[in-house]
Amino acid sequence: MTSTRSYHHGDLRRALLAAAADAMAESGPAALSLRDLARRAGVSHAAPAHHFGDKAGLLTALATQGFELLGEALRAAGDDLRESGVAYVGFAVRHRAHFEVMFRPDLYRADDPDLVAARERAGELLRSGVARHTGREPDVDSLAAWSIVHGFATLWLAGALPARVGPDPEAAARTVIGRLFP
Repeated sequence: MTSTRSYHHGDLRRALLAAAADAMAESGPAALSLRDLARRAGVSHAAPAHHFGDKAGLLTALATQGFELLGEALRAAGDDLRESGVAYVGFAVRHRAHFEVMFRPDLYRADDPDLVAARERAGELLRSGVARHTGREPDVDSLAAWSIVHGFATLWLAGALPARVGPDPEAAARTVIGRLFP
C-alpha cells in the first residue's frame, strides 16, 4: 500500500522555494513557517530545516533566487534602458514573493556569500545599462533609474496607482520610464 504523502522530488530545494513563494503570495513573509512549508510541499517537517536551517535561511535562499531571476530578466531585456526598466517591473509582478523579500534585509542573512554575489550581479547589470545610456554620473544615474522602476513596481504591487495607468504593468511602466529616459 502506498502512502498518499509519498513523494519524489528531483530537486526538493527548488520545490520548497516554490512552495515558499506560493505561501508568501497568500500571506506575506511574516506568516511563513517551515512547518507549513513542509505541509505544502508534502514532505516531512524536518525537510525544510535540513535544506535551509531556519526561516532566515529559507528567506536568504528565496532572496538569492530572486536576484538571480532579476538578473536573467535584465539580461533578456538587452541594451535598451527603457526595456530594462520594464523587465524590472515585469519581474516584480511575476515574482512578487521574491521581490518582497529581496529588499528586506531584516528578513534574511544579508551577508550570505551567494546572496551578495547574486545581488551584485543583478545590480551590475542595471548599473552598466544605465552607464551606457547616460554617460553622466553612472552611480547617481543608476540610483535614479533603480528608484524609478522600484518605486513604480512597489506602487503597482500595492495597488496604489490610479486606474488611468491601465491594467498592464509593463505597458504602464514603459510609458512612465519613457518620460525620464526616452
